[in-house]
Order: sequence, then structure tokens, then C-alpha cells
Amino acid sequence: MRSADSARSAAALWDIATPARPAGPRGLSMAGFRARSQELVDLGVVPYPAVTLVLDLGDGPLAVGDGTGRPQGGGLVLGLASSGVRGSGRGIECLQLRLSPVLAHAVLGGGAARAGGEVLPLEGLWGREAGRIEERLRAAGEWEERFALVAQALARRAAAGRAVDPEVAHAWHRLAASRGTARVERIAEEVGWSRKRLWSRFRDQLGLGPKRAAQLIRFDHAAHLLAAGRSAAGVAAQSGYADQSHLHREVLAFTGATPSAVAAAPWLAVDHVAWADPGYLSGR
Repeated sequence: MRSADSARSAAALWDIATPARPAGPRGLSMAGFRARSQELVDLGVVPYPAVTLVLDLGDGPLAVGDGTGRPQGGGLVLGLASSGVRGSGRGIECLQLRLSPVLAHAVLGGGAARAGGEVLPLEGLWGREAGRIEERLRAAGEWEERFALVAQALARRAAAGRAVDPEVAHAWHRLAASRGTARVERIAEEVGWSRKRLWSRFRDQLGLGPKRAAQLIRFDHAAHLLAAGRSAAGVAAQSGYADQSHLHREVLAFTGATPSAVAAAPWLAVDHVAWADPGYLSGR
């Protein structure tokens, strides 16, 4: 398991800012990151149940790659259930937005579903607006002003965008509230759809099927328990896995690593600060 010393070491890399109060549309969480040194930072991303927008605000380039091509910089979108993603740079300063896939569908024009697990340039989805927002954020300087600017921009896009079907939104929130343990068949009954119809519409609008979404949400819960120092056996029981070997298989499928390696992942070491109120999952 990750030791307290390694957790403190990873967290010490960053100054982290979060909004003083919840802001923006439902399903949004925001955090600002500023590296405390000019040393090279190279982090692997642990998959989580949100679509991510990364807005690079530093002097040095932040490069993010998903293993399918050359790393990209600037404003980026990480699709739901992205795996094999790494971010690297010196003197990093960025604003990270985590969006529930329900919100992402509206503000990205369905582009989040098309992204799948890839990393895409935000400009490809928002056009010139992506560059204009980045310029305003750089000029703002103070994090609270930056958070307000982004919240307003996303609220406008969410209002103008096309919402997912109410049945799909209900299914996502039920899966999130149950930490991935709710049965898809039961949810289909609740919304009055067949299992096949729910599966099809959910996948078309959110980018992955409800069973995969449930697995991702459950994995995210387990990963944070592991990072908090819980035993693999205890995490498996608490998270709804059949047994410890089931947990091991799921963690390996999402990360290519063992539960002990995920427990020590620097990416998770700051979550209790940056994402203490995960609106992207709770749907606040």
C-alpha cells in the first residue's frame, strides 16, 4: 500500500486551488494546479468516471498523450475511461475540469462520446472559443476569477447544448449513487425502457455502455480506498467485488497495474484536496 511518506511527497509537488463554493452547472468539479518547482513532472493518469478538460495556463508546455500518437498540448479533452494517459511538463500551471458524462454531452456537443478513451484538442470541439477562453483565463491570474469565467462559459454551453435523454441521465445518476453496484435491468425498469434500448441510448450519448460505466465507477471507488491504505481484501468486499482476485482483474483491466501499484499512484495522492467534493460524480 502507498505509505504516508509517499503520499505527502506526491502532494508536495503542487499548490492546489478549488472554488470557494460550488459553481457552474450540475456535474462540474474544478481545480487549479500549479507546480511548486521547475522540475520535470511525469504522471500517469488513473482512469476515473468523468470527462476531463485540461486548460494549460503555464509558461512551459504541458504535454498529454494517450499512447496512440504524439503528446498534445493546449486545451485538451480526455474522454471517459481514458487509459494509458500521461501528462508531463515543467512549471505546470493548469485548470482541470471534471465533467459528468451527462454534462459533457451538452457542453461538448456530443464530442465527449466520440472521444471514447482518447485525448482530443478542445479546439476541435469548440473552435476559436477554446483559444478565447484560454486567453481570458491567462489574463485573469487569480483562481477564483478563473473558476467564475469557466463556470459561466460552461453554463452557457450547457444551456445551448443538447441534453441527454432524461432516462439516460437517470441511469447515470443511479449508477453513480450506488457506486456502480445498481443493476442495469432494474434501472431500465425504473425508466420504462427495455434493457436493449437503455444500453443503446446510454452508449450513444455517453460513450460507453452502462455496464462499463458501472465498472468504472466501482473501480474509482476501489482505487480511492486502496490509496487511503485499505487492504485489497477489505476493498474488494466494500466495493462489491466477488473476491480479491476479481478486484485484481478489474484494476489490471483499467490500469495495467496491480492494486498495490494503484494504491501508490501519485495521481491519486491529491484527490482528497482537489476533488473532495466530486460534483462530476455526485451530481450536486
